[in-house]
Amino acid sequence: MPLYSYTHDQESPDCERYPDFEIEQVARDLPLGVCPWCGKPVRRVMGAPAIKKRHFDCELRDKGFTKLVRVDDGIFENKTRRPGEEKYVDRRKPETLPILEKTIRD
Repeated sequence: MPLYSYTHDQESPDCERYPDFEIEQVARDLPLGVCPWCGKPVRRVMGAPAIKKRHFDCELRDKGFTKLVRVDDGIFENKTRRPGEEKYVDRRKPETLPILEKTIRD
């Protein structure tokens, strides 16, 4: 269900949700006209939509990031490995760590 933000039109310091609050509503519901807690006038506030962009592992690698996914205690799979890097990183074996010189740039 979408989460809508509201703000009080006038001061309502006695309201437990003053000055702003969020409430879940079905998209087809009409906007609230009064605060459900204090009964004072409110208006819906437009905000930025919550859009999450998914990054693929190859995009992360190309941007200089390293993505490690835990497989076992102290063992991680390197999802963004580059040539010369191990597929699995073991925290007890420093030779399996990603090559940072390839990822760190000015």
